[in-house]
Amino acid sequence: MGTVDYAVEMRDITKRFPGVIANDRVNLAVRKGSIHALLGENGAGKSTLMNVLTGLLRPDSGEIRVRGAKAALRSPAVAIALGIGMVHQHFRLVQTFTVAENITLGMPRPRFRLDMAPIEQEVARFSAEYSLAVNPRAKIWQLSVGEQQRVEIIKMLYRGVDVLIMDEPTAVLTPQEVRELFETLRRMTADGKTIIFITHKLDEVMEISDRVTVLRAGRNVFSCDTRDTNPRELASKMVGREIGRAPQRPSVAIGGPVLELHELAALGDRGITVLNGIDLDVRAGEIHGIAGVAGNGQRELAEVITGLRRAASGRVCICGKDMTNSAPRSIIEAGVSHIPEDRLGMGLAPNLDITLNAIMKRYRSGEMSRGPVMDEARARGWTGDLVERFSVKTPNLRTAVRLLSGGNSQRLLLARETSCVHKLAVAVHPTRGLDIGATEAVRSILLKERESGVGTLLISEDLEELIALCDRISVIYEGRIMGTVGRDQLDLEEIGMMMAGMATAAKGDERSEASV
Repeated sequence: MGTVDYAVEMRDITKRFPGVIANDRVNLAVRKGSIHALLGENGAGKSTLMNVLTGLLRPDSGEIRVRGAKAALRSPAVAIALGIGMVHQHFRLVQTFTVAENITLGMPRPRFRLDMAPIEQEVARFSAEYSLAVNPRAKIWQLSVGEQQRVEIIKMLYRGVDVLIMDEPTAVLTPQEVRELFETLRRMTADGKTIIFITHKLDEVMEISDRVTVLRAGRNVFSCDTRDTNPRELASKMVGREIGRAPQRPSVAIGGPVLELHELAALGDRGITVLNGIDLDVRAGEIHGIAGVAGNGQRELAEVITGLRRAASGRVCICGKDMTNSAPRSIIEAGVSHIPEDRLGMGLAPNLDITLNAIMKRYRSGEMSRGPVMDEARARGWTGDLVERFSVKTPNLRTAVRLLSGGNSQRLLLARETSCVHKLAVAVHPTRGLDIGATEAVRSILLKERESGVGTLLISEDLEELIALCDRISVIYEGRIMGTVGRDQLDLEEIGMMMAGMATAAKGDERSEASV
């Protein structure tokens, strides 16, 4: 048996931060010309390990070898020079620059005179070689999310990267774009390049990777060739316990509409129409999903419904009452809960403690106060019960929310929003960035809401999640609803086509009036 040719080896890497060991003697060996998947829960140490590999962080101990030679990766520039680069989940592109300008940005040459022609020719060459179709003269803001990702990949190729780290690369892509990305990655590995693929999606690991490593609590707990494992084993390795079956969706009686949108239109932050004639309804006991690639009006739709953005025209009716352009407080009092996509920036106050965050929707009612003064004992008692029921892991109730993990802060947000009296829940990407255990818990909460008769508008870019949870799915593209399908008519290919803006045959508003 011949010697294995490793592109990168990380040996006994340890990285400490105050009060925590992010990486504890981690070993990672990535074979040249392979796709190596990296799995782990939130806080498992994946990002820290990759930041060490790309020169953003220095390890406290351990060594890194690149193509067999010991390397000191003191900065991202040194990592790039050694052929190691990363495509981040949130792209690092200048929106007003062209593709070619972004690709050359920050490079030492050319220094004085910028001749774009040869750069554009190189972009065209990489586009043709790896099927990364993109116009080198297009402005970034003119491109779809999938095209912007191609720009990031070409940027790394242009810099001579041989080891490409991809952080959750499929999170914002349509199914067709995912297939195209996988084809590109296979072409790259066939050309001798190496891919480290960070993802939460176990089916993607099984489809695209040659080898997989699982991190848990900062340690490498499992590595093997992908063909020698299965999704269930990987899931249990990630969380340190056996993962149960997907939560059941019992039949429930679907009631009348709790949300009705009629010809709804709204402007975006730049004064451009982002919602254009939205007709939609959500019924009691129903989870109605909104599928679509990021940036097609999902955020604005949630903001108009919850009173955070004005509607330019049309109507928002909640439980039969016209609430168009009502204040957020009025909409809350009408029975609407909101789980926003930015849980720390909008959903919670990160510098306040758990108790103050938990009572934010109750302090006006007098439940948690004696006159103008908060009843601290009552507030903490109520919060303690909430934390226990929703399994929020925290040292104590005085802990600042910013110190909680992503999964625990999301549980706290859901605990607050679902514990108040409400008839409609607007949930925007409620499991984004969460590990498999936290995702499982959040989805169970949403299904319990459904059983209790709450109508939920679930906005998500995760098609698997929508298919697992929803009674109906509507697809949004450039501010319009392309079609709505009932649970018994789901067709992944058809949904993907609508997400890409292609109208399909006969996709009207399909639903069952009885149990779903």
